[in-house]
Amino acid sequence: MKEFELKYGCNPNQKPSKIFMDNGEDLPIEILNGRPGFINFLDAFNSWQLVKEIKEALGMPAVTSFKHVSPTSAAVGIPLSDDLKKACFVDDIEGLDESPLACAYARARGTDRMSSFGDWVALSDVCDVTTALMIKREVSDGVIAPGYEPEALEILKSKRKGGYNIVKIDPDYVPEVTEHKHVFGITFEQGRNNFKIDADLLKNIVTENKDMPESAVRDLVIALITLKYTQSNSVCYAVDGQAIGVGAGQQSRIHCTRLAGTKADTWFLRQHEKVLGLPFKPELGRPERDNVIDGYINKNEEDVCADGNWQKYFTEQPAPLTDEEAKAYLATKEGVALGSDAFFPFSDNIERAKRSGVKYIAEPGGSIRDDAVIECCNKYDMVMSFTGMRLFHH
Repeated sequence: MKEFELKYGCNPNQKPSKIFMDNGEDLPIEILNGRPGFINFLDAFNSWQLVKEIKEALGMPAVTSFKHVSPTSAAVGIPLSDDLKKACFVDDIEGLDESPLACAYARARGTDRMSSFGDWVALSDVCDVTTALMIKREVSDGVIAPGYEPEALEILKSKRKGGYNIVKIDPDYVPEVTEHKHVFGITFEQGRNNFKIDADLLKNIVTENKDMPESAVRDLVIALITLKYTQSNSVCYAVDGQAIGVGAGQQSRIHCTRLAGTKADTWFLRQHEKVLGLPFKPELGRPERDNVIDGYINKNEEDVCADGNWQKYFTEQPAPLTDEEAKAYLATKEGVALGSDAFFPFSDNIERAKRSGVKYIAEPGGSIRDDAVIECCNKYDMVMSFTGMRLFHH
């Protein structure tokens, strides 16, 4: 296939629209089902790069959930605890532990479920039946993978009344080293960002504490690769093999850190016993449960039990999660990794990160206030590595 005509561009008024290769070669994809749009393909190609690079760096199956050209999360195939399965709404999935790819999907899709509503999914490996069954029941626009098991493909084809977007990509495709972008009729040219992120990037530890375990290295690699494909400015919290909070597209670094930290806190609190025990009515849909859980955790009264109408959601009125309970629970969380796509200009970012259990940090360095940031890390016995490389993505 030399080109593919799209329904329209970013918006319905932007016509005509298509994708093609400048060099006239065939596109490195097959559209197995549906008709992906302009934004779908932006998500597909960015998300594929992300999972491909994580798989190459860590040797583990990887999955990401994308919305509007930024990841909501990314994860590798590590088995989930019983509480995490329940928090991610996958405790009913048979054979989950036997499929590393399905575990990666459960983590990535279950991290920030509200942001992942209507997402694009990227899989580093051939889609298996267990993964397909989980994708089928979520609200999603499409999926890209290097292949699909026959039964998995049929399961996905039945989604959205047969219109689900399914894309197969050539895993051996290598793009040209120079890339172009058109803005306001003007062509931009730059070298493709082929910078490799792996464990070697984290060896320049600048803090007094230099003890960085393999689990932290893994989580920082996931955080940094996630940031490589996140709209800047961006910050990413990660732990246990998954990104748990992504702050994207903010003009201020501290706003990135706060946004991502709040998402990380919400992810942790989804596993609080009061949240796991919410007495939902059995007929309440999964997206509605996500909205209620977010409102319950973040005390958004207009979103949950407005006017005391708890009967709309629950079989009985739940006890509130108090600020004191939430704070005490979050205080038990530790060992979180934090990556930043550019240097931290002030130590306020470290102070905020500490509140979400951050222990390990990777950032480029190069600020005139690096000393103050390092000093703050030392105060909390954190481990920080200077990577020397900015990861802006626009």
